[in-house]
Amino acid sequence: MAVLADPRQRDVVGLVARLVLGAVIAVAGLLKVGQLETSARAVRAYQLLPYDVAGYVGYALPILEVAVGVLLLLGLFTRWSAVVAGVLMVVFITGIASAWARGLSIDCGCFGKGGTIAAAQTQYPQEIARDIWLLLCAGWLVLRPRTALSLERLLFPAAHDERVHA
Repeated sequence: MAVLADPRQRDVVGLVARLVLGAVIAVAGLLKVGQLETSARAVRAYQLLPYDVAGYVGYALPILEVAVGVLLLLGLFTRWSAVVAGVLMVVFITGIASAWARGLSIDCGCFGKGGTIAAAQTQYPQEIARDIWLLLCAGWLVLRPRTALSLERLLFPAAHDERVHA
């Protein structure tokens, strides 16, 4: 007997992946959206982009996170939202690993202020592990965007009819 052979089980797994990924990304963006200069400082702390470019990325990132998170929570444009979320996770994992490898002591800035912190306060392994789990959620949704309780299913039922995809 195959694990998750029933499409309804896969729909529920997709729902959980969508809600977890969407909630984490939306909350991360909402915590930063009112403090865009702080977000820009967090991106600059990675020392990967030119100063001005890092600032623009820091200003745009929270807005993008909120938009992608809301789309995932609602279940709209799920595959494309998951692609964007997956790309963000790869960028975040790469940035954190780079900071760790270069000996930088920074807060990742994912849910807070970011910037320089004491070396003992860094949590790079936990941050990378979290982002890998979120990347797996995004991967599931890219491969199978059909989920339970999505607006896509309500608005476009024929596209989600299992018989169409059989």
